[in-house]
Amino acid sequence: MMQQRTLMATMEMPRRTLGRTGVQVSMIGLGGWHLALKHVDAKLADRIMRSAADRGIDFFDNCWDYNDGESEKRMGRVLKDGYRDRVFLMTKIDGRTKKEAMKQLEESLKRLQVDYIDLVQHHEILRFEDANRVFAEDGANAALVEARQQGKVKYIGFTGHKDPRVHLYMLEVAKENGYVFDTAQMPLNVMDAHYRSFAQMVVPELVKLNTAVLGMKPMANGHILKSHTVTPVECLHYALNLDTAVVITGIDTMEILDQAFEAARTFKPMSATEVERILSKTRGAASRGEFELFKTSSIYDGTAQNPKWLGEEPERVQAVIPG
Repeated sequence: MMQQRTLMATMEMPRRTLGRTGVQVSMIGLGGWHLALKHVDAKLADRIMRSAADRGIDFFDNCWDYNDGESEKRMGRVLKDGYRDRVFLMTKIDGRTKKEAMKQLEESLKRLQVDYIDLVQHHEILRFEDANRVFAEDGANAALVEARQQGKVKYIGFTGHKDPRVHLYMLEVAKENGYVFDTAQMPLNVMDAHYRSFAQMVVPELVKLNTAVLGMKPMANGHILKSHTVTPVECLHYALNLDTAVVITGIDTMEILDQAFEAARTFKPMSATEVERILSKTRGAASRGEFELFKTSSIYDGTAQNPKWLGEEPERVQAVIPG
């Protein structure tokens, strides 16, 4: 039965190489945030995860802060029930200090009911100062490197959704510290090409480093579809056509899960003409970033709304005011 299921998965979901890691993963990943939204009960979340894995989606995304930890708890119950060895597990931590990052990592391990996580990413690198905090002597990257040495983490990456220049600065600071990330995650969608474009500014640099590109927000939580310019499958095809190792998408119904597999089944590398056809349809709607609210507002900035997640601020030198 296991061999039959594995063969089915191979046929239904093509796989790609996860950059410098060399690991083969499904080219579409299951987003963890949607798995514990108010309209998704535990039974439905369980069914989505099991069906996704059975059919070949083996890249599972999550985060320490998603839905107050409920997303990780729900995923953990499925992983414990025979699915751990069948998925590539990724989660994210918000802590910028070594102490807070290690604390959050240990909580994620407990919720997910695993003794190691394949990929842990620094979440929401949104501000230029985040890079310096992560790479400080007592910063979060020191925690993840130590956890990797302990066998709790295999690979390390970072995510962000605000501005491609912040991603580039994170890569610059990493280089200054002699470090190369295994992965980097960012919004890659049909609107991104026209406004603060991660695809144009960041993806080429990651390709040079052989750092795996993880695309997210292919439909921007449905906002892009409200522009009435493109279909869901077009959104996924565009993101898959970029230099992405994985395109992570939110799935909160069985119908949307089927939609993801249909996009994978029908995907073929797009010609320049086909890409321009999609981009010409979205150019006007994308010009002000109104369908990419994660770039233009603070609605999706969890760490801005909850600064305590980052850990203690570094000590600041008090200015001496002449008497």
